Amino acid sequence: MTENAFRRRSLLAAAALPLAAPALAQEGFPSRPLRLIVGYTPGGATDISARAIAPKMGEVLGQPVIVENRPGAGSNIATELVARSPADGHTLLLATLGALVVSPMVIRLPFDPERDLVPVSVAVDLFNILVLPTDRPWRSVAELVAAAKAAPGQLSYGTSGIAGGPHLAGLLFDRTAGIETTAVHYRGGGLVVTDLLGGRVDFSFATAASVLPQVRDGKLRALAIPHLERSRLMPDIPTVAESGLPGFDVPSWYAVLAPRGTPDAAVARLNAAMRVALSDPDTTAVLNRNGLEPRWTTPAQMTEALAVERRKWTPIIQQSGIRVE
Repeated sequence: MTENAFRRRSLLAAAALPLAAPALAQEGFPSRPLRLIVGYTPGGATDISARAIAPKMGEVLGQPVIVENRPGAGSNIATELVARSPADGHTLLLATLGALVVSPMVIRLPFDPERDLVPVSVAVDLFNILVLPTDRPWRSVAELVAAAKAAPGQLSYGTSGIAGGPHLAGLLFDRTAGIETTAVHYRGGGLVVTDLLGGRVDFSFATAASVLPQVRDGKLRALAIPHLERSRLMPDIPTVAESGLPGFDVPSWYAVLAPRGTPDAAVARLNAAMRVALSDPDTTAVLNRNGLEPRWTTPAQMTEALAVERRKWTPIIQQSGIRVE
């Protein structure tokens, strides 16, 4: 199933369910405050997402949902903490798609997200933008591709780290367009933006939250969105697929998971609480201000979406030879 079809099914399923689901409540759950673990420092998009969703989830569940930051090791510290936690539904993880799908392919981990965690729901869509310095002459994806073909290996793109979303987008861009460009890895998206503004890299598939202000101020040029659909928050920016590379899609989303073995009734109640939280206007406003869009799914839909992404990225990761020691 394509990501596009998956999103449509998610919306249809959401419309078919009631906003509240008291019948799904597990007797006595939750019996104490819940922890929502985030594998990154405060202030980033993952942290913002968690803190936007947690209050309304707590209202629905009748217990506070406390956001806890456990940064380090590319969020693997947080993922392992939740994977090793009691399977009672009181400890949850807000994880990136990369942490769930890509990390196990490029680094040896003492746990397996697929085996040790159970999906609750996708939480938000994180949109990226193909941007470049305004002093570069290219004004379309086709012109950028033509320039890369004319100078193999000479154009560079900035990433926020090896095997992160911007890096994977660059790898897929090379593969789909039949070009060769050079990845320049940084230790965070802010440094990528700095070097884009300074003209030290040619382009980047940067997060919308990190570059929208510069795009709006005319300091960076936006060429395309690397997703199958245009963003509702950036409707005037075409997709890469519309711009000459059909099917190009690098989904980026955050999701909530619980330890494997968490009772189905607890997962169902958590899922219902997330649906209410993600449909709340205040939650949506906070997310939208930060370039994020709320998205609810059933656990089964999220499981299917993860399987689609694993099938897609496995050959690309294997052919690229990426490893993180």
